[in-house]
Parts: sequence; C-alpha cells; structure tokens
Amino acid sequence: MTQGLKRQLVAQLVESSRLLRNYIDHRAKGRGTTRAQWIVLFRLREQEGLSQVDLADVLELQPISLVRLLDRLVEHGLLERRHDPRDRRANRLFLTEAGRQLVDDLDSLRDNIAANVLRDIPTASLQTSLETLLDIKERIKGLVEPGSVAAK
Repeated sequence: MTQGLKRQLVAQLVESSRLLRNYIDHRAKGRGTTRAQWIVLFRLREQEGLSQVDLADVLELQPISLVRLLDRLVEHGLLERRHDPRDRRANRLFLTEAGRQLVDDLDSLRDNIAANVLRDIPTASLQTSLETLLDIKERIKGLVEPGSVAAK
C-alpha cells in the first residue's frame, strides 16, 4: 500500500505542478509578462548584479536558454546588462526602474495567486506540506547532481 501511496503522491505533484504553472502563466500574461520573465525579475531583485552564468546556475537553466529570455527583458526596458569590470567577457544584470516597478507590482499578483490556490487550507497543513516539499526537492537534487549516488 505504501508504494501505491507514493506513486499517487508523485503523480499528484506532477499534475499539480503543471496546473499551477499554467495558472501562473495565464495570470502573468494578464500583466504583460511571462512566468519565466517573472522568475528572472524576482531573482534579480533579490540578487541584483549577478552574472548571466550565475543567474542561469541559480535558476537551474542552461545559459543559452537564459540568453534569449534576457534579450527580451532588455528589449522591453526591464533589465540592463553592464560589463563586469573584473571580467570583460561577463555581463552583470540589473533591473531598470521599469523592471523594478513591474516586479513590485507582481508581488500583489503572487499574493493573490497564493490566496486563491491555498484558500481554506489550515496553517498546520501548509507548514507540513512546505517541509515535505522541501525534503522532496533536496532528495531530487541529490539524485540528479553529478557525483551523487542514485537510490535504487
């Protein structure tokens, strides 16, 4: 029975994740952005001045995948690349005033999404769920990172 329960949980995580991504995409589109752009803007607000390579690493993306996304953000005036004074090959990433305003505005959208999705779920359940999801995330990272030993 335990294996069946684990199988059901993994299936629900996958399905819930897909549905949540789609919901966030839909809501972000209404604000003139995408979920991917939103994630970049939030991360840069927290860690402004990251290099493109460091941002790709933090977001767990391939640098080449991130470049096109950054190009669009620069085109829309939300982000600027500045040359790294210590490494001429690297760019540091900074939000523009418009980018900062957009990410600040998106805070209310994030709060609204969380309120809608998690409405009426008791605080204790939210805490337990969060702890469990963090444990699962760390386990997955341990299984896929180079040098790790995959569980049988």
